[in-house]
Amino acid sequence: MAEYDSSSRTAIVLMKCPDRRGLVREIADFISSHAGNILHADNHLDYETREFFGRFEWELKEFAIPAENIAAAFQPIADLYSMEWQLHFSDEKPKVAIFVSKLAHCLIDLLHRWEIGEMAGTVVAVISNHNDLRGAVERQGLPFYCFPITQQNKRMQEAKELELLKSLGVEILVLARYMQVFTDQFTAQFPNRAINIHHSFLPAFGGNSPYARAYERGVKLIGATSHYVTPHLDAGPIIEQDVVRVTHRDTLADFIRKGRDLERIVLGRAVRLHLQGRILSWANKTVVFD
Repeated sequence: MAEYDSSSRTAIVLMKCPDRRGLVREIADFISSHAGNILHADNHLDYETREFFGRFEWELKEFAIPAENIAAAFQPIADLYSMEWQLHFSDEKPKVAIFVSKLAHCLIDLLHRWEIGEMAGTVVAVISNHNDLRGAVERQGLPFYCFPITQQNKRMQEAKELELLKSLGVEILVLARYMQVFTDQFTAQFPNRAINIHHSFLPAFGGNSPYARAYERGVKLIGATSHYVTPHLDAGPIIEQDVVRVTHRDTLADFIRKGRDLERIVLGRAVRLHLQGRILSWANKTVVFD
């Protein structure tokens, strides 16, 4: 067995296609016949639709095909099996913009994770509709952009934001408790590339005070959900979720504290999984190769 070098550059292929006999062997043969060392081979078959989902990752150190030519070399296999597919490399650093409003907990947690090298990608901007967190962001040496939004200026401000994102080459958006709803036109620019976080009370406890309403009802579980942003509010493909128990001994402040802890963790997991090329979105669901 070839020795695994954890620092070695790898290629990752994510794919979805109709299931056919010989598919996995074809992909494995493509990698091994060009001296690739397969590190991970994960797949899932949806028995209802007979759709195949796969993630294959292999080392490039001795791979015979140069990285820039892999896509072209793999395309005939993709065509043969009618694949929808993506090619990623482990050393990619996609540019990320974080959107935030006034709550800092998810933002600060994400910035810390990037600082200690836990996340791939590069944060190039923090964008907000308020100035409250400017100091916290600029102390990290990151540019902070404020676009105050009202019902009257929303489309104009979003146009400015899109222009900024394009100029910075941003590929991924992370909504770290951004308390604005994007227009459909904005959302369409980042399909399956905008990640949101919210509590898991919806739709039972919506509105401005969901924790207060849940506390009044004496719920026993609270949670957080991270999902891709779509034109349908908080209804995009779910990436990651978690829950924690609460009891009659917990105060409303305890509910909020535990909820925010979960939001940090769940959003961090979702962003990491996306940046590692582990998610396939399909039929408003996700297949997550974790």
